[in-house]
Amino acid sequence: MTAPDICFVPADGRPFDIGHRHGAIRAAALRRFLGDGLARLGPLLGRTVSLDDVRPVIAAHDRAITTALPALAAELDGLAEGAGISREEAVLLQIRRELMGYRTLRPTGDCTTYARSEPSAGGPAVLAQTVDLSGNLDDNIAVLDISGVSGGRSLLLSFAGLLGYLGLNSAGLAVGLNLVLGGRWRPGVPPYLAIRHVLDLANSVDEAIEVLATMSLASSRSFMLCDETKAAWVETLEDRQRVHVGPRLVHTNHYLHPDLTAHDRINPFARRSSLRRLDAGERRLTMLSPSAEAADHFGALGAEPIRVPDLGDIRRERTVATVVMFPGRRELHLKPGGSRSAVAQCFALPA
Repeated sequence: MTAPDICFVPADGRPFDIGHRHGAIRAAALRRFLGDGLARLGPLLGRTVSLDDVRPVIAAHDRAITTALPALAAELDGLAEGAGISREEAVLLQIRRELMGYRTLRPTGDCTTYARSEPSAGGPAVLAQTVDLSGNLDDNIAVLDISGVSGGRSLLLSFAGLLGYLGLNSAGLAVGLNLVLGGRWRPGVPPYLAIRHVLDLANSVDEAIEVLATMSLASSRSFMLCDETKAAWVETLEDRQRVHVGPRLVHTNHYLHPDLTAHDRINPFARRSSLRRLDAGERRLTMLSPSAEAADHFGALGAEPIRVPDLGDIRRERTVATVVMFPGRRELHLKPGGSRSAVAQCFALPA
């Protein structure tokens, strides 16, 4: 199987200019994607979906994004103009997961994420994870190299026009994520944009926790944070946030903090998968040397049950990418697609 292409998008300047550059480079691909069952929402939901059907939901999220993150709202204007799409379509690309709704049937799995930051043990801090998504999104992978007006710089994994998904910044902070299901999903800041905002502003795990606390998120997530001295996960449920700090952390798709476990809405089948992957991640991370390199981490994440195979159903999650980030080195290693034999690429920022 041929490995998916990775589109590299360097962009700098004012927010509108960054978005315009991103949109212009990805224009043909984004228009194709939007024309494919409205960003593949139709095949995923099992019915025809039109822009009119989701227009009120898009508008509500757009208002929330514009109020909370005006710079990223301006970047969305640039994305729309550069790609030759409407502002509504640009917002739709950011909230596809929210538009799919509160789906609890997850029979195969979702992302497995771990982080290690143990200065006393030697070796580099690392945050690594599988990216398990429905919708066959490995044909829309991009890496964004963003330099904004704040003076910082970020490398971000992106899918199909997202302004951010996961990544690291020039300050030496890496951010990953897991889907967890709980609470009420509502118009707010999409978690992917929240990660972009964190990387734009925060220089450390502690600062990232503070930035996350300022946003009203549209849907539940767990965020994995890592810098050279600390690792933490932050579980969110509506406007509640719970933090756990440790030298070695693993997270899958169920709540771990005792304050939130009673609110977990993962179904029993998906929970069993999440527990298996959590156990496998903990065992494999323990077995890795503190000096392990990217290839070692790809090996740890590349075998089942952590790697979720392609079963040929667009509606089911599968591993579409694997990422290993060394925040101290400012390196993001990316293996596209779900094949263990895929060739990884390294993207780096100046230290």
